[in-house]
Amino acid sequence: MRNVIANAKGACYELCVVVAISLVLGVFLSACSGEGGNFTNPSDDDPTTLSSAEGQVSSSSTKKLTDSSDSRCEECNGNAISSSGNAKSNVSSDSNGNSFSAGDDEYSSSSVTLATPCMEWIVDNCEYVTLLDDRDGQTYKTVKIGNQWWMAENLNYATAKGSYCYEEYDNNCVASGRLYEWAYAMGKSEDECGYGHECDLGVGNVQGVCPDGWHVPSKSEWETLIAAVGGEDIAGRKLKAKAFGVAQLNVVNENAFGFWAYSAGERSDSGYFGSDGYIANFWSSTENGSADAYFVVLTCCSDFAELSYNGFKSYGYSVRCVKD
Repeated sequence: MRNVIANAKGACYELCVVVAISLVLGVFLSACSGEGGNFTNPSDDDPTTLSSAEGQVSSSSTKKLTDSSDSRCEECNGNAISSSGNAKSNVSSDSNGNSFSAGDDEYSSSSVTLATPCMEWIVDNCEYVTLLDDRDGQTYKTVKIGNQWWMAENLNYATAKGSYCYEEYDNNCVASGRLYEWAYAMGKSEDECGYGHECDLGVGNVQGVCPDGWHVPSKSEWETLIAAVGGEDIAGRKLKAKAFGVAQLNVVNENAFGFWAYSAGERSDSGYFGSDGYIANFWSSTENGSADAYFVVLTCCSDFAELSYNGFKSYGYSVRCVKD
């Protein structure tokens, strides 16, 4: 009898173990299969999935380009984008040592939206739009970089005074825009805002010589652009056209964001033209005393983009307009 009871107890024990294991295994398999609402498909919450409408603009005076043969976009640098259109992990750092990647939405130290390099084989990805200047019928290509829309060409609007074609040759205006004295770039006269005169430009955007809906960028707007393309140490290389000017060893211009900066030279206050092929200077609307104003300098022989405070107002520099 004892043997029968012992055998029964042993059989019961084995049966209990089997049942317990089965129950545990069932719960585990159920959890793994996502039953009960505990797990979801990761693709449903993929943060890299973006709406196709993001970053689009519309304007009654602009039109979207769709011509895949456009030559300007062929110089866009797509090395930070995969063929599927997703940003690669292209980690860099700015001049202050802050790390960021080309796919980040925000620049951590200043909340500046980082721009995404355009892909050379898809025109629409460069987000080029044509701007018609109703004043003289000229058209300009514009491009979105980060959260800003910039002219991708130098302004070529003729003012009655204070703007010049390089070496007074009209074809140079067609090729590289006009060179403006600061006062006239601001839409003012030399007596109001020229060399030796402090200027009252009021508050807000300064339209100046730019078309309606656009304005001369302020110092802070240039700083935003420079930060958006990676910081001042590399902004020159990123913004300059590949054929910027005189070729230099160890300097590779990328035109990575379709900004198309090219060397238009400058005009001195004595009427001397120089630096064509070597320097691109762009005015800002921010004054620095009665004699100077801030401007951006890009050179043929450096990756650097300098925001300088001592641009003589009487000198002639290029103008790039930014959208209101």
